[in-house]
Amino acid sequence: MSFVYLLIEFLDELIYGIGEAAWPLIRDDLHLNYVQIGLALSLPGFLASFIEPFLFAIADTWKRRAVILAGGIFFTISLALTGISFSFLFLLSSFILFHPSSGAFVSISQASLMDLAPERREHNMARWTFAGSLGVFIGPILLSGAAYIGFGWRGMFLALALLSTLILAYAWKRIPNASTTNHQLPNFTEILNQFKLTFAALKNWSIVRWLILLEFSDLMLDVLYAFLPLYFVDVARFTPAQAALSVAVWTGVGLLGDFLLIPLVERMKGLDYLRISVVIELILFPLFLLTPQPWLKLVIIGFMGFFNSGWYAILKANLFDAMHGQSGAVLTLDNVSGLFGKLIPFGIGLAAHNFGIGPAMWLLLAGPIALFIGLPGRLKVEG
Repeated sequence: MSFVYLLIEFLDELIYGIGEAAWPLIRDDLHLNYVQIGLALSLPGFLASFIEPFLFAIADTWKRRAVILAGGIFFTISLALTGISFSFLFLLSSFILFHPSSGAFVSISQASLMDLAPERREHNMARWTFAGSLGVFIGPILLSGAAYIGFGWRGMFLALALLSTLILAYAWKRIPNASTTNHQLPNFTEILNQFKLTFAALKNWSIVRWLILLEFSDLMLDVLYAFLPLYFVDVARFTPAQAALSVAVWTGVGLLGDFLLIPLVERMKGLDYLRISVVIELILFPLFLLTPQPWLKLVIIGFMGFFNSGWYAILKANLFDAMHGQSGAVLTLDNVSGLFGKLIPFGIGLAAHNFGIGPAMWLLLAGPIALFIGLPGRLKVEG
């Protein structure tokens, strides 16, 4: 049963890998500036943070399977709309549809995977992360090959819409109906009560800490990945195809790290590994930005991709543990804390527009600094 959830995560990150590596091509095709790119990276996720909590509450109190599959339908439609986008506003609209659809289709699948074996959350989260990393790794390679033969970014998104349709059909058969006594949609009062129970958890500092650290860790993960192709093109002077392959180096080495994390968390505490890797990233990232040699930047970014492996998996698994298995509540709180995080790419875009992308990238150093300060000295994990 877990395979279908891992397949959905693979699809989501394959889309992410192709989409982020395609930004130089999208920018040139639609004549975008850094402010528009930053807005496209921030606004859809920011708006989705207000929509997704209602979807998560419905999934927790009604039919989780129905919410996942409905999300998958709109998820697929949004990919097709991206592929035919002819302007910035059309592209932005397709992204706005994609984000809450992904929340329903992908995030709730993650919660379902966490509920399958509560005692093995860290292990299953490592498997989930590996499936996603595989998609992120393959994405830029596919895009680079597509660009080489003239297929283009539009054709890739239309092909992704077809692949999403096939995976959705498979999920329709494999995702089980959750046992629930509530066969009617919850009313507003029931959803409000669910929110009250969820937000009561914010009184627990341990939960707040994991939420904050997850947002800061993303600076060295998704936020860095979003701007990396543009950095390689504008600073290292790579072509868009070369930039896509360079990002594949980062994700490929990260894929190896995510694979090795699966047996690693069986032998040592994930937080012990995380503390070591944060120190290494604090050294590597300034070296990456300071070196003038493009080939050396490529080598360093490969090492960075290896040592930030597992950041998301370890932090998210500990958040699920701190919430004692309230998977829907975890997703809701993660979305609320993400309201700030979703604005970060827009801020980076503004900084890049005014000062250049090279100086703007230094802002991402706040991620490992926050983890270095905020990680607990000891972790007590129940059962």
